Amino acid sequence: MVESKTIATQPYYDQKPGTSGLRKRVKIFQQKYYTENFIQSVMHAIEGGSQGATLVVGGDGRYYLDQVMQIIIQFSVAAGIKKLIVPQHGLVSTPAGSHLIRKYKATGGILLTASHNPGGADKDFGIKYNVRNGGPAPENVTNKIFDISKSLEQLHYADLPHVDYSQIGTQTIGTMEVQVIDGVDDYVDLMKEIFDFEAIRYFLQENKDTFKLLFDGMHGVTGIYGQRLFVQEFGLAKEKSLMRAKPLPDFGGEHPDPNLTYAHELVERVEKEQIDFGAASDGDGDRNMVLGKNAFVTPSDSVAVIAHYAREAIPYFRKNGVNGLARSMPTSRALDLVAQKQQLEHFEVPTGWKFFGNLMDAGRCSICGEESFGTGSDHVREKDGVWAILAWLSIVVHVNKTKPGTSIYDILQDHYKIYGRNFFTRYDYEEVESKKATELIQHLQDLSIVGQTFDGFTVSDVDDFEYRDPIDGSVSSHQGIRIMFKDGSRIVVRLSGTGSQGATIRLYIEKYSNNPSEYAMETHKALGPLIQVALDISRLKSFTGRDKPTVIT
Repeated sequence: MVESKTIATQPYYDQKPGTSGLRKRVKIFQQKYYTENFIQSVMHAIEGGSQGATLVVGGDGRYYLDQVMQIIIQFSVAAGIKKLIVPQHGLVSTPAGSHLIRKYKATGGILLTASHNPGGADKDFGIKYNVRNGGPAPENVTNKIFDISKSLEQLHYADLPHVDYSQIGTQTIGTMEVQVIDGVDDYVDLMKEIFDFEAIRYFLQENKDTFKLLFDGMHGVTGIYGQRLFVQEFGLAKEKSLMRAKPLPDFGGEHPDPNLTYAHELVERVEKEQIDFGAASDGDGDRNMVLGKNAFVTPSDSVAVIAHYAREAIPYFRKNGVNGLARSMPTSRALDLVAQKQQLEHFEVPTGWKFFGNLMDAGRCSICGEESFGTGSDHVREKDGVWAILAWLSIVVHVNKTKPGTSIYDILQDHYKIYGRNFFTRYDYEEVESKKATELIQHLQDLSIVGQTFDGFTVSDVDDFEYRDPIDGSVSSHQGIRIMFKDGSRIVVRLSGTGSQGATIRLYIEKYSNNPSEYAMETHKALGPLIQVALDISRLKSFTGRDKPTVIT
């Protein structure tokens, strides 16, 4: 007999979920009833009510996962949830979680992750609610969760012993069923429907002595997917093809963010060992990085190249076609050029994957991407790091059928010859005092510089990006300051909501070139003058007191 209890609680007033859920330091979640309050608020906000609902529950393996899993189980029983679908050991990547929600037609899902943020007792945790389409909860749902959290007075939970979800199978707790599944199987089956596994396997085996592949799981959740794909499916040697593939609660003390700064060990190995195909994914598997000998694929270029080759190299798009393309506003306009050449509808949306989800559900977007190392398609409603890596591997395999020996560098250069090159970089200033960050944005909003020239760059327009969703008509304002120049260059400044404390200022710099003599230039050399213009106009050093950014990508 399962006993349900009701106890009094006091509301917290800082539980407003961002675009990717509620992210805080672990110690904040460990405050009395803090986590319980938020889970209770989610239970009250479930579409159609919690009674009889089915939820997918799991996370990226970070510190505090099991404790929160137990709380979710206790509160689900009391809320009348009919069924929980739990991947073995509670481990699931965010895109794989999205797939499970869609495949099993669940009411929604609770994903326990702070994505690319560090993990550990003194680091970050996160709780994210996804709705029945598999995507992040839209603003009306997150606002409802927040409103409930601010007036919560009672908690309802079932008094349960520790529930084991390490073994595949089904157990009944009170009136609720807990089904523990092998979530990796489901995800790999989906990838087999999208990509030509036989062609990839054949290429890797035929070239095993000359083509080197190295996947870096960064001690995040995708290590278990990398093991299944690259070793079991494609037949590569584990010791040569995988690094940091075991998920760890603190990600090995590292920052599980796949960029040139935090994945430096992979970058160094690619250069030293002359790796042909290097790839990394982040803590929860929704981000990716691809690089090769003398070549780093920027996320902006990555989605553009995938879109260019999609119908040629990827069976899923040969079968279903490409209905449209979309990118986040700060992402370079390289994807727009592909859309124009292929006569495809394309969209510029605010940062946040939910905006892509609306377009996908309406059948108007097939491939999309963000400059923050997120790339995906309409196979799920989250960005998908492993999918992007397999897409690039498929492109390499496809091109090498007719042009053996073609490298990632060659693929990029060939792309630039068709479309020109959008040089792009991002400067992150992390944990800036919130007041200073707000003052900087106000400074940019007050600028009156249209028509002025800065070191040869003449300003053509300045605005604060606003997006009207073509599907539901909703308006998203103040999404980032854009400074446009007459030659097509851009500067964008926005505040990010993915950090757990303070403010993160992101500065984006983009310069377009259709001069073939510049295509092989090093990015920061090509962007040098415009970077200085961006720093001068924004007065970033003055506002932040920082001589240099925390991270450059």
